[in-house]
Amino acid sequence: MPVTSADKRATFKKMHERGCFVLPNPYDVGTAKALQHLGFKAVASTSAGFAWTIGKADNHVTVDDVCDHLTAICAAVDIPVNADFEGGFAVKPEDVAVNVARGVKTGVAGLSIEDSTGDKDRPLFDAALAVERIKAARGAIDANHSGVLLTGRCEGFLWGVTDLKLVTERLQAYAAAGADCLYAPGIKTKEEIAAVVKAVHPKPVNLLIGASGLSVKQAEELGVRRISVGGSLARNAWAGFMKAAREMAEQGSFTDLAHGYPGGELNKMFR
Repeated sequence: MPVTSADKRATFKKMHERGCFVLPNPYDVGTAKALQHLGFKAVASTSAGFAWTIGKADNHVTVDDVCDHLTAICAAVDIPVNADFEGGFAVKPEDVAVNVARGVKTGVAGLSIEDSTGDKDRPLFDAALAVERIKAARGAIDANHSGVLLTGRCEGFLWGVTDLKLVTERLQAYAAAGADCLYAPGIKTKEEIAAVVKAVHPKPVNLLIGASGLSVKQAEELGVRRISVGGSLARNAWAGFMKAAREMAEQGSFTDLAHGYPGGELNKMFR
């Protein structure tokens, strides 16, 4: 029996009720299917990882690009897909709502909205506007009772705004505005993580972990509900590609190609 979008959304919401799970970030259909094959129960898109697959920099893709990408991934796997929907591809709340409605139609089980402007001199939207953007996303999600889980993100730490009080107050405001899950990418210390978890309790918290960081067990002990890795898997893939390609270009040799993943195993996984 086919797994429907409604099934995936119900499953995804239940996953946020207790414990801690890893929500890895594929960057195309193949990597999404591979992560499902490995036993992950849900995945999340990555704005950077996807952008690189179409030869663009992070935050330089269009809402059309992203919705096509999300539609393809959701159709390819039987597990829930959470969308990195950047800042909703708009500034005004009413335009964010229009785009979120489009995102919901792709079949995603969850969707996140950021509060960063892209302007290093004024990195975050004014607090009141940021809250209205979350409210607009909530309204778009609820308009047809979709059941999509909304994550509110405060990007302060990624943009050098490391005032933890400011970040936690924003997350609390996003929770009050309708966000189901809260996320402050860039926090790393146990003290920072614990403070965010406490500030938005009982709503779940997503933690970004890169090359180093806490284990799943340690994150769970701090009260984290889910862990994502952003563009880290994509960067790992690009590391292997660039190393082998650079050897060919600069040395005229091909030794690094011996480290590739076995083609037979890939064919078996995708058969």
